[in-house]
Amino acid sequence: MKLAILGSTNGTDMQSIIEAISKGKLLAKIEIVLSDRAHASILDRARKHGITARYIDPSGKTRADYDAEILRMLSVYKPDIILLIGYMRILSQAFVRAYKDRIINVHPSLLPAFAGGMDLNVHTSVIDAGVPETGCTIHLVDEGIDTGKILLQKKCAVLQDDTPESLKKKVQRLEGQALVHVLQSWDTLQS
Repeated sequence: MKLAILGSTNGTDMQSIIEAISKGKLLAKIEIVLSDRAHASILDRARKHGITARYIDPSGKTRADYDAEILRMLSVYKPDIILLIGYMRILSQAFVRAYKDRIINVHPSLLPAFAGGMDLNVHTSVIDAGVPETGCTIHLVDEGIDTGKILLQKKCAVLQDDTPESLKKKVQRLEGQALVHVLQSWDTLQS
């Protein structure tokens, strides 16, 4: 299974995939990691593990133009699956259609709750709402925002003393596990 990863942040969840591949628990290869941020730690993490990593500058480009550039880059690598890991951009319709049912997003809540939010904003909203549990959702990307088919959810308790930062750490531990599980089960999920 050939993977491409789009990310804007640290790539914490990518580390779980790298470890699963290295231990023989996931038969896959990360072909390329692309980021819209020049100094995103996900690029450093990829390079540290010998994975091709590229920054694609979004400055002055429309979403459609930027995505077209990403698509051209991906056409060289021909990934089976594209993973969005901490990717802080909304994909264009053309991009989603080009990889229909082959783009997976990691969302830091139990969708449909707290859809559309990103990073610490989601965890802050969870705490402010006073819900007893949260977690992560691995879902297919469609043309909506956080509306694609849910592939897997993992849950954890929201404790009274949780902060957005502590909740983020708990949820991130679940995200890596969930993402690896979905990739291991990919053929089954597609049937």
